Amino acid sequence: MKIMVTGGCGFIGSNFIKYLLTDPEVTEEIKILNVDSITYAGQGRNIEHMYKESKNQKFLTNYKFIRVDICDFHSIDIIIKKFSPDCIVNFAAESHNSYAILNPTVFFKTNLLGTQNLLEAARKNNVGRFHHISTCEVYGDLDLKSKKKFTETTSYKPNTPYNASKAAADLAVRAYFKTFNLPITISNCSNNYGSYQFPEKLIPLFVTNLLENKKIPLYKNSQNKREWIHVLDHCKAIYKILKNGKVGETYNVGTGVEKSIEEITTIILKYLNMPETMKEYVPDRPSHDRRYLLDSKKIMKELKWKPAINFETGMKETIEWYKNNKIWWLSLKEKTLIQENKWGVKRDKNQNESK
Repeated sequence: MKIMVTGGCGFIGSNFIKYLLTDPEVTEEIKILNVDSITYAGQGRNIEHMYKESKNQKFLTNYKFIRVDICDFHSIDIIIKKFSPDCIVNFAAESHNSYAILNPTVFFKTNLLGTQNLLEAARKNNVGRFHHISTCEVYGDLDLKSKKKFTETTSYKPNTPYNASKAAADLAVRAYFKTFNLPITISNCSNNYGSYQFPEKLIPLFVTNLLENKKIPLYKNSQNKREWIHVLDHCKAIYKILKNGKVGETYNVGTGVEKSIEEITTIILKYLNMPETMKEYVPDRPSHDRRYLLDSKKIMKELKWKPAINFETGMKETIEWYKNNKIWWLSLKEKTLIQENKWGVKRDKNQNESK
């Protein structure tokens, strides 16, 4: 199988490539073309580091990389025509909610217009499958005390520019299926954690700050809850969808494991034997969603997927990875674009009190 991966230098994309090339569960021969523009959060050295870790020769024989922005339709069209992939898996996205508040235009350009470029090039070149990676955040948020879950038929109610850009991209993907009969699938996943996550995201930010003996910034509404999935479980779900998913369908990918930001903080502090005084509360960001929780029965029942990595085990392995790979993340922290306590966004002072 020939797979074109867009955004394969990012956290989830690079882990997906590693999974396809090194995991014994993947028995078929797979050729991968990674197309990435290498933004500040996309690291070309992820793949290099993974190769050095695994020593797997498939990184040399079955993998190629091209640096191209998905917003460049002409280049994308030529690449697809030459590589002739059996499927495209689209990870390419700007993904930091906080940055989206400061610069929403970049998010709509990449996440919506870039995705539409890929769809059009895939349609033009008769690609056999287009799989789009999306997020649980397109559904909006849930009350902290609610017993509801998001299903694949839940209406979209995005609350931030990032969420809206991903929701719009999802709808564009569906439109290409309905209008042009492009064979597509979509997956909406919960919050990922694991190795190689850029250190501006919550878990690696907190871990690396503590390893540098720096305080960790918590929003005042840190009781907000998220559903957590190890990136390897997510990668396995994507592969299941590619192999057995029904064209035109959407699949939620979650674990049912909910933890508040305070709970995550406590786990990290306890594991690293650090005091509560390392916490520093900062002003909340605008439109901070309270809670996400996915109903993932569909993928579990129809495709026989289920998460395999226990949350406590996964967290320990993740923390240890950052402890042992300071050379990977130390210089990256200088590239972080967000100062969490400086928004410059005017809003009603009570806007987030109910959230």
